[in-house]
Amino acid sequence: MTTPTTSAPLLEVFASIQGEGRFVGEAQTFLRLRGCPLRCRWCDTPNSWRLSANDRARIALSDAPPRRDPSWVTPFQAACLIAEVEPGAPRTVSVTGGEPLLWPEFVRALKAMIAPRRLHLETGGGHPRTLASVIDRCDHVSLDLKLDSDLDAPVELELPAGFDAPGITDERAPRSAEEWKRAREQCLALVSGRDACGKVVVSGGRSLQDFVPLFDEVEACAPELPLYLQPVTPRNGVKAPTATEIEAVMEAARDRDLNVRVVPQMHRAMGIP
Repeated sequence: MTTPTTSAPLLEVFASIQGEGRFVGEAQTFLRLRGCPLRCRWCDTPNSWRLSANDRARIALSDAPPRRDPSWVTPFQAACLIAEVEPGAPRTVSVTGGEPLLWPEFVRALKAMIAPRRLHLETGGGHPRTLASVIDRCDHVSLDLKLDSDLDAPVELELPAGFDAPGITDERAPRSAEEWKRAREQCLALVSGRDACGKVVVSGGRSLQDFVPLFDEVEACAPELPLYLQPVTPRNGVKAPTATEIEAVMEAARDRDLNVRVVPQMHRAMGIP
């Protein structure tokens, strides 16, 4: 199957309230794309990792039960779906995943289709070269800063047999601690001085020293970047941090004069998507 050059596989589109990062509490519309090579142990959407020939996208309509549409969409089709699920006035659009940077041509083209809405990009931070190619089309970037100890080995995306996706990035995910360090530093340099934030998921049982390299990199590359510590929502055997652990990590960031706050996943606390 040959897909249009500028297209991406959609997992779901829905209107909700942003539960993480700088815009927590804001009404937004979420476009969640399929495909991710990263294997974060605390991932809350592992169903977004892979593609199959029979994938369907969940369209969460505001005035009717959800329906299932073909997964692959063009930016124009995505913009139509965004307008369809919004219950009122147009909202900021958050492109999430999965890893949206697998589909850079789609992300770049989507901005023009949804204007004048703001386009926010949520990325795992493993594809700095691809981020550089789309960042001028994004009004905000929410950048994950991941601990090596929270990651299993990456698995590059495989397309279903007979599928062709010419718009996919050719940048592979980091595979070693040194590659991750370079990726983080490059991504931090890209978002420095822009409308952006960094998110650090804090799980239970981690050593404070695990976070030191991340904070050193932020201090060196983007010291003004708003930094959000996100206590993990327990899943897959990953435990939540204690209050003492959270406070210690926060103080380590404050010792470097970083702009840091603790913000749990508010959408999980509210029981909404």
